[in-house]
Amino acid sequence: MAKPGYGKRSAPDQRPRTRDDFALLPIRERHVAGFVDHLPDGAAMSVKTLAKQLPLYGQQAISTSLTDLSVAGHLRRVRCPVTGTGDETRWVFRTFWSRTARDNEWWNTYLATEQATVTATPTPKASARDTAPPPPWVPAEEPSSPPLSAPEHPRTEQAPEPTSVPHQRTPDRTPDTEPAPPATAPATAPAPATPHTAGTSPAYLALARLGRDDHRLTLSADDCTTLEPLAAQWLTRGVSTDYLTSALTAGLPAQVDSPVGLLRRRLTDKIPPQLPTAGSPPPDTPTPTHHLLVECTDCGRPGPPQALPDGLCRPCREAHSGSMDRENSPHPTDIADVKAHMNNLRDLLKPV
Repeated sequence: MAKPGYGKRSAPDQRPRTRDDFALLPIRERHVAGFVDHLPDGAAMSVKTLAKQLPLYGQQAISTSLTDLSVAGHLRRVRCPVTGTGDETRWVFRTFWSRTARDNEWWNTYLATEQATVTATPTPKASARDTAPPPPWVPAEEPSSPPLSAPEHPRTEQAPEPTSVPHQRTPDRTPDTEPAPPATAPATAPAPATPHTAGTSPAYLALARLGRDDHRLTLSADDCTTLEPLAAQWLTRGVSTDYLTSALTAGLPAQVDSPVGLLRRRLTDKIPPQLPTAGSPPPDTPTPTHHLLVECTDCGRPGPPQALPDGLCRPCREAHSGSMDRENSPHPTDIADVKAHMNNLRDLLKPV
């Protein structure tokens, strides 16, 4: 079964499964409860999904059965806030199921605990960790390719030993000038990894482009190198190169005699404040605590557990209790039959 929406979560401390777990429930509720009890954790428990799996009952019958099971103390529907990337909060919906019927006090106590919150929140996927092991095996398979070049050496020399091949490569190609570039390649490989080399850093390039945007701020290579550390401090404080350019070019006088002096003064006086990064909140900020909100099993209205006894809001609880009273109240025809029977008895007791 699918796993979105109202995924099943089993409540703790349940009795072992027996054949008489739901013997006191009506036939329809007993059938639905037995099916839900055998679902694995994470299975969808929406009304539409259960109606597809139980062809004997429609969506309205399944919804009524879930309401009755909530009143009987077997399930509670909750929603839990989850904070994603960029402080974006989304809601996940879960259905806590208990084979053992629980009262409102037990549900309120359990849903207020941290264990219920951890159980309701989705677990991170393990696919990212599963993709980590393959990289170490890639270089282990690559050594099989070098033997393809090995036949070139046995043609000139008859040494069949594989260990002698590395020794033959160095003396044969040392007089040649071709192996020299490969030897220097690994030494120069780490150099491009440094993004802030001379003349290639974002701060240097931003200063060099000022003269193209406005001829009054034309700088030489030495001027850009001199001002590069000051511009780099702006970028380390979280501003972009566009913000740096607009701050340096805004409100320029009609004539600039010394572009270096003007830019040095602006880079020093207008440096932006240091802001904390998004991933490191201030130490004084308390850690937000997410509590579960119980949903009305009938209409889906959210609220704290104490405000929804039996998992129902007040209007739905009153409607449910009214329907139960109507079911238990005698039918008008039965009342008429009783009155007629009593009249017959009175007629029989009259003296002749």
